[in-house]
Amino acid sequence: MKISEMMEQFLNKDEESNMSEKQKKIVKAAIEMFSEKGFAATSTSEIAKKAGVAEGTIFRHYKTKKDLLISIVMPTIIKYVSPFFAKSFVQEVLENKYESFEVFIRKLIKNRYEFAKRNFPILKIYIQEVFYHEELRGEFQNIFLTHVYEKFIKIVKHFQEKGEIAEIPPESVVRMIISTVFGYMLARFLISPEANWDDELEIELTVRFIMNGLKNQE
Repeated sequence: MKISEMMEQFLNKDEESNMSEKQKKIVKAAIEMFSEKGFAATSTSEIAKKAGVAEGTIFRHYKTKKDLLISIVMPTIIKYVSPFFAKSFVQEVLENKYESFEVFIRKLIKNRYEFAKRNFPILKIYIQEVFYHEELRGEFQNIFLTHVYEKFIKIVKHFQEKGEIAEIPPESVVRMIISTVFGYMLARFLISPEANWDDELEIELTVRFIMNGLKNQE
């Protein structure tokens, strides 16, 4: 599904939205352009042209391009992505029971791979801009800490108690897993999306890498 179609479905179903039809067109156009070209390389005139509105219309609603990004584009993306990032991840991965830590890691990676594959046009904007805007980092941290972190820590402690993984700080284990999985997703969908990827093999190698790194040496 194209990014414009994804956002149109979301905005049309969002009963809490107070946006006018013109604002919705601006938001959809901005998200599509930011995904294709990045925030810095996208001009307000390009957004206006894609939205089918005058450039002055954008500035009547938003003082600057950053104001458009922070006040409406990113909240819309966060509202769209958050249920999938947090709630579905918790329900599909973190609230299940696993016979081994390896089974858990394999499920986690495959779940995040499928999520990124479906939603990367939207996620791409966030990844591109989160390093430049403190407001966006704060939103992400809040979602992660509220919905994900403690459940993740609990699973790590459970398998440490079973002796399956090394007795290192659970917080460090979570960071290592996240950085490894995120690194794979970043390379797969952003840095080298056109490469000849064998995804099944890459997932298996990533599982092995994490398991070997966290292996209990006792």
